[in-house]
Amino acid sequence: MPKQIVHFEDLGKLEYQPAWDYQEKLLQRNLKVKSGEDRDSETEHYLLFVEHPPVYTLGKSGHIENVLINEEDRIAQNIQFFRTNRGGDITFHGDEQIVGYPILDLEKFTTDIGKYMRNLEEVIILALAEFGLKGERSKGETGVWIDPDLKGRERKIAALGVRCSRWVTMHGFALNVNTDLKYFDNIIACGIQNKQVTSIEKELGKRVDIEEVKEALKKSFEEVFQVSFVSRKDEK
Repeated sequence: MPKQIVHFEDLGKLEYQPAWDYQEKLLQRNLKVKSGEDRDSETEHYLLFVEHPPVYTLGKSGHIENVLINEEDRIAQNIQFFRTNRGGDITFHGDEQIVGYPILDLEKFTTDIGKYMRNLEEVIILALAEFGLKGERSKGETGVWIDPDLKGRERKIAALGVRCSRWVTMHGFALNVNTDLKYFDNIIACGIQNKQVTSIEKELGKRVDIEEVKEALKKSFEEVFQVSFVSRKDEK
């Protein structure tokens, strides 16, 4: 069976709202095909990479009490805030963090959201291994962790939160590369009490080339989902 093609695009540094709007545009394009409005086309898969300026985003089932900073201080620190339609609770996006937004038609993969989430985790786990880090899952907690079974040492390095509409996904994952972790002090990240947040930089004790991490993520994404990338830039 031929591999599915995924259209890849690195959006660079982009504010949260236009990136969200772009995801919605691609998702709606696929939903038109599924509804029969666009019978001459097929659904297509996309993977977007982006770095957002500092922003807190709250999932649809999240709790605002997990935001520990008041609005006045947040604005003074130039941090944006959005309530989103993804799953999960509160998280932070910022510079030197890779945010990945897969817009996939899961009917061409597997109609199992749990498996899809585990696959996203596996993409990150394999990419981290390229840098000598052992990423793992924490039972009952979505995301990728370092030392999840060492009480008091559990450190979350990647957060996940998705939305799925008629088996078309949006939103995705955020991997801390050289991220300024002080921003996480203002929230109870993902609504999980008494656990730390970390980054590749913190774990290795040195900054890493974010472009190398992107390449590792693309490689592992192709491996886990058994897909091939084409560049959106080449198509334009």
